[in-house]
Amino acid sequence: MSAEGTWNLSIATPIGKIKAVVELREQDGVLTGVAHGAGEEVALTDVTRVGDRVTWKQAITKPMRLNMTFDVTVHGDALQGTAKAGHLPSSKVTGERRAALKHPA
Repeated sequence: MSAEGTWNLSIATPIGKIKAVVELREQDGVLTGVAHGAGEEVALTDVTRVGDRVTWKQAITKPMRLNMTFDVTVHGDALQGTAKAGHLPSSKVTGERRAALKHPA
């Protein structure tokens, strides 16, 4: 199953749930992406996919400056896994793929 698409993520952190949107695209076998949340857009780095497992890193500045590492498993139009920020404990991540927009023929 492809990990491509736009994903609505929910990250359960010790300070509450954080909502984010991640866009994953694959071109020539290379997975890339960008994350949107807390009023900023950041590029994903070290994006890898092995089977249905996808990992990536991203640096955020809001609500505080953190380097985050994500490790999720894609199951159809849902994903789940963990996000780790620095020395903080891992947070549970869940997400669902947005439906693709259909363009009239």
